[in-house]
Amino acid sequence: MRKFILLSALFASAPVSAQQAMTDSSPHADHAMSMPMTEGDAQCPPEHAAMGHCTPQAEAVTPPHAGPSAAALSGPEYAADAVWGAGAMEPARRSVYAEHGFMNTGKILIDRLEYAAQKGRDGYSWEGDAWYGGDYNRLWTKFRGEGAAGKAIESAEVQALWSRALDPWFNIQAGVRYDIRPKPDRAHLAVGIEGLAPYLFDVNAALFLSDRGDLTARVEAEYDQRITNRLILQPSVEVNLAAQDVRSVDVGAGLSSVEAGLRLRYEFVPEFAPYFGFEYEGLVGRTARLARAGGEDANRAKFVIGIRTWF
Repeated sequence: MRKFILLSALFASAPVSAQQAMTDSSPHADHAMSMPMTEGDAQCPPEHAAMGHCTPQAEAVTPPHAGPSAAALSGPEYAADAVWGAGAMEPARRSVYAEHGFMNTGKILIDRLEYAAQKGRDGYSWEGDAWYGGDYNRLWTKFRGEGAAGKAIESAEVQALWSRALDPWFNIQAGVRYDIRPKPDRAHLAVGIEGLAPYLFDVNAALFLSDRGDLTARVEAEYDQRITNRLILQPSVEVNLAAQDVRSVDVGAGLSSVEAGLRLRYEFVPEFAPYFGFEYEGLVGRTARLARAGGEDANRAKFVIGIRTWF
């Protein structure tokens, strides 16, 4: 009995760490100290939940998702016709079109109104378009021109086109183009396509047949790379071709010229944006030889500054 009392007193006076070590040596210690964590709630592992320190959050369950059934897409385009008759529904549909979005609007865009600084020949130029109409049919005009500083306009043209939407992205356009400069003035039949290509490239391609039988073509593309919501870098390229020599305007057959530009604009508001940039124009092939024969430079590089506005 005396021996049992001494052992009890010795255990009671032992340090807490020693008691903990004795407890850890128990074959059941692992059950309490090394319970695996579940992936359900990292903030409340099971051992803490078992001691009442926290409450595990229920795992989020994604609701089942399924598209519309095949039956939902197999009905007629105008299901109401089956009930009320096509004769009664057709006027109703026209009324809905007329009262919801079927309206004429318009826009005038001065895409470039700029001053160009280049070696020995500063100049100016403008380019833009305007349209009026509905979603499918529009009257479209385009205009452009350029000249040397302090001198008369060297080239100017205006186009009047009917534009028809082919799809939400492209329009086919046909009409006339009139060259006011250079002299003698000329008229052209024009047909082309304009729209927004994949990856948001603005594309414009057109064929022109002049009143003298000259066939030429022009292809343009540009892209708006937004650096911020207001700061936009716009690369552009234009290629001109001719099916024959056009001596009156010093254009040779084949690829006649290539222009590449890079403009950086800042949109104070979407309707008004000043810009500056750089543009290169190179005459090619027979057109370049005709230019050199006339004492002109076949390659031109210039710095530009201008504004872009629309309303």
